[in-house]
Amino acid sequence: MTEAVLNGKLPPPVRRSDGVIIPFDKELIVKSLLKETQLVKTLYGGTPMKEEDARRIADEVEEDIRSMKLRFLSGPLIRELVSVKLLEHGFDKQRNVYTRVGMPLYDVYSIDNSEGYEAKENANLQPNPETFHKKKADFLSKESYLLMLPSNVADAHLRGDIHIHDLEYWGVRPFCQDWDLRYFFYYGLMPDGTGTHTSVAGPAKHAEVAMLHAAKVLGAAQTNFAGGQGFFNFTVFMAPYLMEMDDRKIHQLAQMFLYEMTQLYVARGGQPVFSSIQIESGVPKVWQEAPVVSHGKVWKDMRYGDLEGKVHAFANALLDEYMKGDAVGKMFNFPKPEVVQRTRYWNDKSFEDIMIKAAQLSAKFGSTYYDNMIPAYRGGEDGVSCFQCCAYAFAEDGRSESFRRKILFEDGAHFSMGGMQVVTLNMPRLAYKSGGDEARLPEVLRETMSVAKEAHLLKHRLMKHQFERGLVPFASQRPRGAPPAVDIDNLSHTIGFAGMNEMVEHMTGYQLHEDQSAQRLALKTLIEMDRVRKEYSTETGMKFSIARTPAESSAQRFAVADMIHYTKFARELVKGDLEAALPGYRESRDVPIYYTNGAHVNVAAQVPLYERLAIEQRFFPILKGGDIFHVWLGEVNPDPDALLKLNRRLANESWIGYWSHTKDITMCMSCGYVGGGLNARCPVCGSESLKHYSRITGYYQDVSSWNAAKRQELRDRYRVRISA
Repeated sequence: MTEAVLNGKLPPPVRRSDGVIIPFDKELIVKSLLKETQLVKTLYGGTPMKEEDARRIADEVEEDIRSMKLRFLSGPLIRELVSVKLLEHGFDKQRNVYTRVGMPLYDVYSIDNSEGYEAKENANLQPNPETFHKKKADFLSKESYLLMLPSNVADAHLRGDIHIHDLEYWGVRPFCQDWDLRYFFYYGLMPDGTGTHTSVAGPAKHAEVAMLHAAKVLGAAQTNFAGGQGFFNFTVFMAPYLMEMDDRKIHQLAQMFLYEMTQLYVARGGQPVFSSIQIESGVPKVWQEAPVVSHGKVWKDMRYGDLEGKVHAFANALLDEYMKGDAVGKMFNFPKPEVVQRTRYWNDKSFEDIMIKAAQLSAKFGSTYYDNMIPAYRGGEDGVSCFQCCAYAFAEDGRSESFRRKILFEDGAHFSMGGMQVVTLNMPRLAYKSGGDEARLPEVLRETMSVAKEAHLLKHRLMKHQFERGLVPFASQRPRGAPPAVDIDNLSHTIGFAGMNEMVEHMTGYQLHEDQSAQRLALKTLIEMDRVRKEYSTETGMKFSIARTPAESSAQRFAVADMIHYTKFARELVKGDLEAALPGYRESRDVPIYYTNGAHVNVAAQVPLYERLAIEQRFFPILKGGDIFHVWLGEVNPDPDALLKLNRRLANESWIGYWSHTKDITMCMSCGYVGGGLNARCPVCGSESLKHYSRITGYYQDVSSWNAAKRQELRDRYRVRISA
């Protein structure tokens, strides 16, 4: 260190972040300002720095550095000093694009040692090196995208008016996708989407290869999408590969697929692939006369209707293997089995075995999800639709000419159903901002939906840009000149919502289960949301939908945000353990308070199941973007016959489009016992070394990986006993 540096006559050398030490040179500040503030024009339509302004900033920074008499400089420190000067001179937008993003070293250390400095946003993650890296990368990405977003959208997210889901992937990935297996059975498999970084496989010719390709499709897709991946019509499209196989071999293939999907521990940040499969018991009417696509060709002389026996056999085999569990008796939590409900499957005795096994699987593990096509709004026998991810729904218009071409796979035309993005509204916040005035509520609702729409339009532009440049390669792949695997313009823009129960409670004084006035207001609000959604779709030509949000983290985040900004109102409405949360809700995001998901009845409300059904079923026809009806089971060993009877009623006599039966499960890490209930000790060996599993939102996972709010919700759930 020279005396000139110590005396402040010369600035000290700079330790650059790339590991090089260089002399301080204010010209580098000028150059970086002129270069980097060009982003202002791209992101905000603003004006980049002029050279004279950049030089003035650089001169003042150099003067400050000399006066500080520092022993060393670093790149980040210089950038912070420049950012302060930009703010002092009113260059707010220029500061946004010039600032450095990152995290405190303390937080890096905490993540690497699994001390959990932040709320657990995804229970599918567990502590491992990939997870640690993901959490740090997520922090940087979220901070970056909040700076890139228009300030009104970013501020709405930060304040808790809205929640932008998977913000860490905002600029690079669409949300979720349900795939058409015929595409890969015709064109083959390129896991990287280009064939340059991975080997290219031709169309599967054998059943084992077809099963492996299916698993790899979902695994590869997770590198391009932020959310869940699935296959609609899975048992139907797989049937051509099973034609020459006996029942034993079909079971073996089903088992292989389940193990592949739960052992592909490679998804974002080291987690199992978040996946689902739609299990048809037979061949739906719309596919009966469609030509089979497999083995690299379209079979003009074979129809899917000819393969109904194999479809049925494969559905049976899958449910049998789900029922067995893995080698230690634990459930296969992925892919989620979406068992389709159709009038034909209930009325024709030949499908009774599938309906029985679905109920038995619910009774043993709670695994089954029921995808009900019977209500008119689902499209019936002539439609193509599915549920996936955490209960988002997608459908194709069966009246269009393109629909017919996709059924026939003409020139490679195929179905592409999925979601571009989800932005969730904080419903209680609408009530607070409207001052409890029901006449003003629609105005506040529209204002907030408008911000969500702005976020969606920006997301669409970003993804179109990424897609056209080949930066979402698996989704945009075009093998042999085929149409793209994903139709980026057909993805749904979902406006979700959380806390409807608390919104109506603030407005009417009653929760949903307490008075019809609360139910009427909820219905009225959803109808208004759907009206606005239709306006957006007409105006933009894009698919917009309204959905109940699973709210794994946003239900907690909204409750905490409202405790900070609307304390007087929120402390009367938030659910959970408010007393435990009060000392630390301002400092900690992971506290045991939450709002109720979607338009669900308060999970703790001690009302009979049929009353909750009567309330929640009314919302399903409006929520075409997705909803789920939860049956929280109170029995350690539920009666499969009772669940079968309930399933028949839900399928044939209600508007419920999607439901599940949640059974809490204990697994002993000492003796391997697996059984129902949340036990404090193993009932076999007495060990306290236990793992508990339950359904967090729309999937099963180890309870220890849940955030504090969801663990509290688990304790609060009112469980029911189902009798035959």
